[in-house]
Amino acid sequence: MLRILHQIFRTGVVTEPLPAEVEQEIAEIGARLEDRIRKKFHRSLTIREVDAGSCNGCELEIHAMNNAFYNCERFGIHFTASPRFADMLLVTGPVSVNMEIALKRTYAATPNPKIVVAVGDCACDGGIFGESYASLGRISNVIPVDAHIPGCPPSPVSLLQGIFRAIAQ
Repeated sequence: MLRILHQIFRTGVVTEPLPAEVEQEIAEIGARLEDRIRKKFHRSLTIREVDAGSCNGCELEIHAMNNAFYNCERFGIHFTASPRFADMLLVTGPVSVNMEIALKRTYAATPNPKIVVAVGDCACDGGIFGESYASLGRISNVIPVDAHIPGCPPSPVSLLQGIFRAIAQ
């Protein structure tokens, strides 16, 4: 145990901080986002993320949005494991045939008014997978979509901007 602690102290912090311009952009988007969340939801925005069959590139960026550098919780955005408590569904990937029923059930379990956001090129238009025997393509082929965040994968800044656009409607 002491050897591990010694290694940690000897190594120090090795992560790099965000560039100043990116941090400034996040602070500006976040301030607008936090204001809009408080006006529309009178509390925090609770999101349920659903992977409908993606390559996990978009999930990595969603997790990055929630890490210590981007820290979306400081703007009032929280993630939940249950759709019953969610205000918004962030859906990634083309809908695989095996995920169709699960996605419909998740959508049905989310209370009204619900906001559905398609994240990434695959969720928006089927991406490189398109429609095939194993893929139903875009999310809107299965459930109604309110907003799209394009990109392969979209950056955490793009995700925050897309969430703002989705709740600004």
